[in-house]
Amino acid sequence: FFNKFQSESERRERSAHIKPNTMSDEDIIQLTTSDEKPFSLKRNVAKMSTTIKNMLDDMEGMGTELAIPLPNVTGDILAKVVEYCEYHTANPPPPPKPEDKKKQPHETAKDILPWDAEFVKVENVVLFRLILASNYLDIKPLLDLTCKTVANMIVGKTPDQIREMLGIENDLTPEDEDEIRRENEWTEERTK
Repeated sequence: FFNKFQSESERRERSAHIKPNTMSDEDIIQLTTSDEKPFSLKRNVAKMSTTIKNMLDDMEGMGTELAIPLPNVTGDILAKVVEYCEYHTANPPPPPKPEDKKKQPHETAKDILPWDAEFVKVENVVLFRLILASNYLDIKPLLDLTCKTVANMIVGKTPDQIREMLGIENDLTPEDEDEIRRENEWTEERTK
């Protein structure tokens, strides 16, 4: 409203002092985890997360001193996520080959890059927390990697072996198990 009463020269002078906040990919952004651990990382690394990228887009013009809260991720897990994102920002994976696009999901589960294979050699609890974090942060390559790892862990295992490996208590009675087997006999026939 008051801008109507300013002269053109006053408006130009005022706008000359206001500089748009343009952030580059090299700018450092701040993150805070659920356990109050602060993290600083380059914007281009953080943008591997669609969630953080969207938050940064929403915060455009507010400055880089504001920390983005991540209430669903703890500091130890975010440290692993940042390690993954920094590595893959500096070393992008090769593009998929045309023949890879024709593969079924179970055929690609074993296609894990050597660095990634070492990265996911962690305790199961850490692996599952990485799945949750990569899902919350929307980092598709990390989510794919961690889910492939779990798939590779359970392939060929019996339900009892999977329960033991994942620490799941069997709350089914023998009668319940028999009923489930009868209802799903068709799956056994298909695998023979």
